[in-house]
Amino acid sequence: MFIISFMKRNYKILIPVVLIAGLLLSFNFNNQPNPEKDRTILQVLTYILTEGHYQPKAIDDQFSEGIYKDFIEYLDPSKHYFFQSDIQEFEKSKTKIDNQILANDLTFFYLVYDRYTQRLEESKAYYKEILSKPIDINTPEIYSVDYETKSFPNSKKDMSAAWGKQLKLRYLGTLYDKEMAEEDKYKADSTYQKKDFAALEKESLDKTKENMDELYVRLNELDQDDYYAIFLNILTAQFEPHTSYFDPKVKKLFDISMSGKLEGIGARLQKDGEYTKVFELISGGPAWRSGALEVGDLILKVAQGDGEPLDIVGMRLDDAIEFIKGKKGTEVRLTLKKVDGTIQTISLIRDIVEIEETFVKSSIILKDGQKYGLINLPKFYFDMDGQNFHNSTTDMEKELERLKNEDVVGIMVDLRDNGGGSLKTAIEISGLFIDRGPMVQVKFRGERPQIKEDDKVGTLWNGPLVILVNELSASASEIFAAAMQDYNRAVIIGSKQTYGKGTVQNFYELNDYANYKEDLGSVKMTIQKFYRINGGSTQLKGVVPDIIVPTRYSYLDIAERDEKYPMEWDKIAPAMYVKWNGYENFDQVVTEGKERVKKDPNFQLIDQNALWLSENQKENNIPLSYKAYKADIQKNIDEAKKFDPINDYKSGLEFYSAAYEKVLITKDTLLAKKREIWHKELNQDVYVEEGVKVLQALKIKASISLAKK
Repeated sequence: MFIISFMKRNYKILIPVVLIAGLLLSFNFNNQPNPEKDRTILQVLTYILTEGHYQPKAIDDQFSEGIYKDFIEYLDPSKHYFFQSDIQEFEKSKTKIDNQILANDLTFFYLVYDRYTQRLEESKAYYKEILSKPIDINTPEIYSVDYETKSFPNSKKDMSAAWGKQLKLRYLGTLYDKEMAEEDKYKADSTYQKKDFAALEKESLDKTKENMDELYVRLNELDQDDYYAIFLNILTAQFEPHTSYFDPKVKKLFDISMSGKLEGIGARLQKDGEYTKVFELISGGPAWRSGALEVGDLILKVAQGDGEPLDIVGMRLDDAIEFIKGKKGTEVRLTLKKVDGTIQTISLIRDIVEIEETFVKSSIILKDGQKYGLINLPKFYFDMDGQNFHNSTTDMEKELERLKNEDVVGIMVDLRDNGGGSLKTAIEISGLFIDRGPMVQVKFRGERPQIKEDDKVGTLWNGPLVILVNELSASASEIFAAAMQDYNRAVIIGSKQTYGKGTVQNFYELNDYANYKEDLGSVKMTIQKFYRINGGSTQLKGVVPDIIVPTRYSYLDIAERDEKYPMEWDKIAPAMYVKWNGYENFDQVVTEGKERVKKDPNFQLIDQNALWLSENQKENNIPLSYKAYKADIQKNIDEAKKFDPINDYKSGLEFYSAAYEKVLITKDTLLAKKREIWHKELNQDVYVEEGVKVLQALKIKASISLAKK
């Protein structure tokens, strides 16, 4: 039994636990199923969540139905393992899981897990039988990937038919890749003798079977603990998207990834049905530097160097990551379904993430004889690495001083794709542009909001200020942008809103609350919420820019509001603050900017592209005759070409490094190359060009002088 005390302040949870000695002696400490350990984890986890989460969920019938739906969907997203009779049996527990959880009863989990492992074993016969014969690629038929509207099979015949279509789709993808590879070899060498189509068909069938065999080897390596961790994560996800359970193995990998040495392609991935989806690109990583991988891309296949590609559709996320990551200097080729629906293969050379690329950097922009400063801030960092000290506040101060020494007349801060970081530095950086005052409000559950202020007298920049944001600007980025907007200090330019993550998480070790010899894992739990100084939360709604511009992601579901169970937006009392009153024509500039964006043909084309991407993602029907399959891919390729002018655009602006960096560049050829590439990208950036136009138009009142800190 538990003797529990809960200390509210900062939700530093203290739960001394006394367990009956006989219970401890009954545990077996090996890899065999351990129901008592499972129940202990469940009991401690649910207590921490209900008592410590910022906004705890009632563990009731609705909670139960959420777990039921999400667990079944996770195990069988394409509905080719469970029968309808299984679902009918599971449904008897649909509104009882909450009661089981409160009683530390795992009946539902064990029932579904046992049936799943049974059906998984049975399913081998389907794929082996189907792939033992040639596949008909000529009969016109359609495969729908709209799994939500599909029914579970009623019979073995129905199950076999479902497997037949899914395997045929895998086979067509492999056949297409092989045929295109032959075409590429011939284009590179006209003397090359292409393999005949029959040989490619046989190779593709063999490869599809090999991929399925490998998939089942990996699936069979998973044990009950792995699936129990999945079940617990589905439970925690009912609270909101950023609360999750980490079993000991996953937590160890997480700690390694957060240690500052990231080796691989530099991308965070997540499961999306059967697919592995790109969730975030890490600043400074190979994927980020290449520009070939985008948030929202689906990874279909992975090849090591010149090796044969491995189909990872349907693969467990951890296993997919094992194939994608690797040692510095090695090549990985990824076959992607891009956000525009096209299929592309890209090559990346794995590397250790270049930490310096995550630091602040700046460029000078020359326009009509005037100089403007651009500062790129990839994240809000505060790092102590040996003897080298870096934090984004001091780095921002240095760049501002350097730009001022270059006599810039306006400054643009680029927060696009900045996922956040240190709250402290977000407040301090806000203070570089505002002379003292509140910057954000932070609230713990059941407590009064804490107003976080910048208390330093003076500012470092009083001139025109523009901030660029997009859908992936999150957390601390939103705090900074919101403060600048609430003070009327900067014109915010960006997508229809920022990401909308207004919460803070902390880790709690379950063993701190249970006298248990084995590692029980940990929980990452939301304990705080951010609020703007105007009282509105950044949660869900994010920051709505003053000048909204279309982006590639305008109509895609990639923000906090598109998660399954996001926390809601709310409002508290505003803090006491006085708006900055340094612009003569702020409203006029914003109005003119909106009109300019509306009429700009480049932004119009970007908007059309965004709509096209959205429509492509809604297309759920895939042709299963090879001729139609190829035609569908070619159609997407052809349609995508009309948006090529977006990539070919050049603003004509001139970009160059500040004087101090010019000296460094003469001694560092790698830095010189990096800046050459960056400046070329900036010249193709229509958003930066719009930012310069706004900076040109903003007029500072004569009473405002460029302050020195």
